[in-house]
Amino acid sequence: IIFSKFPSTIIGPFDDIVHPEESSEVDWEVELAAVIGKRGRHIQESSALEHVVGFTVANDVSARDWQMRNGRQWLLGKTFDTFCPLGPALVTKDAVADVHNLSIRCSVNGRLMQDSSTSQLIFRLPKLIAWVSRFVTLVPGDILLTGTPAGVGFFQKPPVFLKRGDEVQCEIEELGTICNKVV
Repeated sequence: IIFSKFPSTIIGPFDDIVHPEESSEVDWEVELAAVIGKRGRHIQESSALEHVVGFTVANDVSARDWQMRNGRQWLLGKTFDTFCPLGPALVTKDAVADVHNLSIRCSVNGRLMQDSSTSQLIFRLPKLIAWVSRFVTLVPGDILLTGTPAGVGFFQKPPVFLKRGDEVQCEIEELGTICNKVV
């Protein structure tokens, strides 16, 4: 499933996530983000990483009540303002030993919720870039989020959702840590 996030979703690594009045099921998703540095369309898997300038940490914040119900509005569930914290820096690809072998974690209020490795990605970056570029011309500055490991709130038993006052910390080995308060 591919979806877009609008520029108004992007916030800094320590900025506040605004909990929208329209949702009661706001969730976290730590994700590896690849930043495009070279324009391309119909990119081959074998050359896909040549189009990446670097990587950063992302939190694909999601309103599950809009994403999964209310007509399954994935776009609306993913694009509330402030729903894409990024950072803390753009780490160039040459500075990362192996982007497909980094630990990836998310904690909510100090409780570890997601703990995995980028080696567990369903689609490795070259395949993702090649597939997306079949439909979209990728341009410098585009950001591709790669999917999240197990441990999001929606699939907890019972489900757990973010509330005002919560603090979400996402980290990826070699890329850094972002920490955002929900307000």
